[in-house]
Amino acid sequence: MRRPLRNVKSKGLFFLAFFSMVFSGESFALDLPGNLDKEEKVIALNVAVASATFLWGFAYWNYGKYKPHFKAEGWFAKDTYRGGADKLGHLYASYLFATGLSHVYSSWGYDRADAARLGALSSFGLQALMEVGDSISSYGFSYEDVVANGVGSSIGYLLYRYPDISRKIDLRLEYFPSEGLIEKKKSDFTTDYDGMKFLVAIKSDGFDFIKDKYLKYTELHVGYYTRGYKWATDGKRSRTIYFAVGLNVSKIFESLSFNKTAKFFNYYQVPYTYLPISHDFK
Repeated sequence: MRRPLRNVKSKGLFFLAFFSMVFSGESFALDLPGNLDKEEKVIALNVAVASATFLWGFAYWNYGKYKPHFKAEGWFAKDTYRGGADKLGHLYASYLFATGLSHVYSSWGYDRADAARLGALSSFGLQALMEVGDSISSYGFSYEDVVANGVGSSIGYLLYRYPDISRKIDLRLEYFPSEGLIEKKKSDFTTDYDGMKFLVAIKSDGFDFIKDKYLKYTELHVGYYTRGYKWATDGKRSRTIYFAVGLNVSKIFESLSFNKTAKFFNYYQVPYTYLPISHDFK
């Protein structure tokens, strides 16, 4: 089981993910000081983020206090750290980070294919470095985290590189503060997996053969979440997969001409906007 400091590391992960989601709009442009060409900007940004990560790691994550070692964490089994929700957290954060960096690189003059490739490589590489840092800390190097980061970065590449796919598919996070978080009066929502759901949404609006204007506002969901891994006092834990029919909130906002707001809902799932059928694993 993870030590409490692991939560601090997850804060950093979601910190990066939050900002990548903020600047993942098409209109966002990040520039760096100095007269740098686009290749130099990419190098400078990645070196800066990597350096900041290691400095933070030595200050707060116990980097350098242990010999290099591995730690097997498992995947989605009941007796793992968070029943697999933490791995989906890595996947989702890597996806957002890759998408956000792809937009940044595009604003620096890269075409869509190169921006997508560099965004995915940066996302995976920077988080792989974080795992290297973990190997010399109490956390240990987790190959499960690396795999999850790789899958998330690859999804970020595909959905940015091929707009026709992103018209049809979203990868989203649903979050509403868990009862445990509220009862404990905690402010750290970044590791509140009891309040999170991770899902893939298939949007009717992305398929040209669907002509009905009302059906265009619907979508299908496949999701996964866990409960009881942090806050439960009765020892009960649950892992749940679900399928649902929902409303495409992004399209609703687009139809109201709130285009920038609509983009947010390609990444965030609004609770209670779908009808699920779920299955709990014992």
